[in-house]
Amino acid sequence: MSNAPVNNGRRRFLTVATSVVGGAGVVGAAVPFIASWNPSAKAKAAGAPVEVNISKIATGQLVRTNYRGKPIYIVRRSQDVIDALGGHEDQLNDPQSNEAQQPAYAQNQYRSIKPEYLVAEGVCTHLGCAPTYRKGDFAEQVEGVDYGFFCPCHGSKFDMAGRVFSGVPAPLNLVVPEHSFLDDNTLIIGVGKGDA
Repeated sequence: MSNAPVNNGRRRFLTVATSVVGGAGVVGAAVPFIASWNPSAKAKAAGAPVEVNISKIATGQLVRTNYRGKPIYIVRRSQDVIDALGGHEDQLNDPQSNEAQQPAYAQNQYRSIKPEYLVAEGVCTHLGCAPTYRKGDFAEQVEGVDYGFFCPCHGSKFDMAGRVFSGVPAPLNLVVPEHSFLDDNTLIIGVGKGDA
């Protein structure tokens, strides 16, 4: 045993310093652990609604975006295209959209909330290829229809409402995702009509 005098100030300092360093270590270890409970940025992006500014989409133009890892096609249809949707229903596999490939509010001739805009997954319902948007030259593939989607993989054809033509490999219409309009210029994909 040493007979040197005890320095209480130094002892107190060492005790406080050790406590602070230990507390910082506990916080440093806890933060990543607690943060791991939150979904990753990739997971948030995969399911988070997507807002699209549609104010600059020209009539007849297709715009692509992604939602939950799938391409989404947004087409601003002209009045002529909208009017023509009823003229070829006898050529379609499911003209009334009886199969659940769209939300209930989009189960109509246009398969959309607003007839002017088609919002559909750009994924063929046959084997998942990406159909191409055809304007004008579509009539070469489908009698009397000037606009539509053609899948180059196996020849499936869809009209401007995403409805599949009969006699092609694709069994179902293109999928219409949940969507709504925040205002006249903003489309939200992933939030249904009435949920916004």
